[in-house]
Amino acid sequence: MAKYNESKCRLCRREGSKLMLKGDRCFTDKCAFDRRPYAPGQHGRTRKKATDYATQLREKQKVRRMYGVLETQFLNYFTKADMAKGVTGANLLISLERRLDSVVYRLGFAHSRQQARQLVRHGIFTLNGHKANIPSQLVNVGDIVEVPEKKRKIAVIADAQGAIARRGCPAWLEADASAFRGVVKAMPQREDIQSPINEDLIVEYYSK
Repeated sequence: MAKYNESKCRLCRREGSKLMLKGDRCFTDKCAFDRRPYAPGQHGRTRKKATDYATQLREKQKVRRMYGVLETQFLNYFTKADMAKGVTGANLLISLERRLDSVVYRLGFAHSRQQARQLVRHGIFTLNGHKANIPSQLVNVGDIVEVPEKKRKIAVIADAQGAIARRGCPAWLEADASAFRGVVKAMPQREDIQSPINEDLIVEYYSK
């Protein structure tokens, strides 16, 4: 599976937006995007005005990188969202939010989605009492995500739980930090996703 091994801060600078790829560091004065809010590279400060296509492409890349999804996976999500009832762009974002790794991140068990994805792959969490190690698995209403008692002393998880107060837990999830568990109360809605995303540009990109 393809893996990005270079600086994650370059991705934020390239997309012109904080993608929250490094957890708490993104809230500090060490954030590279805050210090250099322009695209990386020799000509990062002097890029010409983007075309409509370039703007659409950048929005698609921004969301794809934000959720840590590969190109083919992202296209599959869009295809399913386009076939489902409702607004295509909203359906796409809701599907991405329902991913298990994204839910783990939203519940405050990890500093970033990448860290959440790694923890899920290592089988740290259970979903409805069963071991879950597929980051792309979609959750449903009533699902319970929990850290088994014997794994609750993992330093990464304990450290990350302090960040939930800063990020906040979305209304469609219920986090119980003391019990190391979270419950999916409802399906996420578009208004629950506060990230600066213009999903209409993604729909226009794939509609060409």
